[in-house]
Amino acid sequence: MKKVLFAASLLGLAAFAQAQMTPLGAWHSIDDETKKPKALIRISTNASGVMSGVVEKSLDPKPGAEPNCDKCTDDRKGKPKIGMEIIRGGKKVDGKDVWEQGKILDPENGTDYSLRLTPVDGGKKLEVRGYVGTPMLGRTQTWIRAE
Repeated sequence: MKKVLFAASLLGLAAFAQAQMTPLGAWHSIDDETKKPKALIRISTNASGVMSGVVEKSLDPKPGAEPNCDKCTDDRKGKPKIGMEIIRGGKKVDGKDVWEQGKILDPENGTDYSLRLTPVDGGKKLEVRGYVGTPMLGRTQTWIRAE
């Protein structure tokens, strides 16, 4: 009986570890300049499996920062950054722990970038790559899992 319980607990731990190798959940985005948490972003999927990332709250607001996305050029123009959907779309690449084919908005400059999300460090961190054209022409931020 002890062997069965031990095996079951190991399977449970393995399933938990595998479940964390996903971009879904709450993340702290990191400011490029200060290297401190900037915002809490929650990534989820809808019933159709389409990914969405929403800014839940600001963690390190800069003095005088514009609360709205005045530089956005789509339906988010003039809308508050808190509550804004900054990630739209994206799906898992078959056989890999990578999500692509989505877009990510930088609300500071209003630019929409192609997106690649890669969980790393056992799912504790998320490499967020935004790029134009090819992934080689972009930049990567590492976000930290908040929960």
